[in-house]
Amino acid sequence: MNDETEHSTSADQVQALFCETREIFGEPASKANSRRVVRFGGMSRLIKSQKALTYSEMFQQQCAPAENPTDKDVSAEIHIWYASRRPDLDESLILDLLQGRLYVNDRQVKEKHIYWHQDKECPRCVITVREIPGQKKAPGRRSTGAKAPKRHRREIAPATERRQG
Repeated sequence: MNDETEHSTSADQVQALFCETREIFGEPASKANSRRVVRFGGMSRLIKSQKALTYSEMFQQQCAPAENPTDKDVSAEIHIWYASRRPDLDESLILDLLQGRLYVNDRQVKEKHIYWHQDKECPRCVITVREIPGQKKAPGRRSTGAKAPKRHRREIAPATERRQG
């Protein structure tokens, strides 16, 4: 066999990495500032603010779920255009809302690139989620059946025995 044949790969052998992009119109609420205290039956509870609830509804209407949300670790690149300079850059609500749509769980996001922009006329966000290449195993699983080595604590003699020796 020549080198060219040995190193060639067919299209069937190459599996495309997950990559999805969505554009969502509307200004996202900051998750840090999006909770309010309400009382239910004598108990206080924290719930999303009206702005966060409204944005969540708009997001779900605009963000089509991926055909097969990935279960691999991902990188998220998010460009957020705010209507004013006032809001803090906060992507956490967006990442929560992508759960179950582009990826199974937001714990899969291992790399983030977040960018702040201003557009008074059209606040929005553009989100790209990419599978991180080079994964050979499902998250949280060991690559072999071997158990992790046990760690032994060094036995330390009581202080009285150490002085005698």
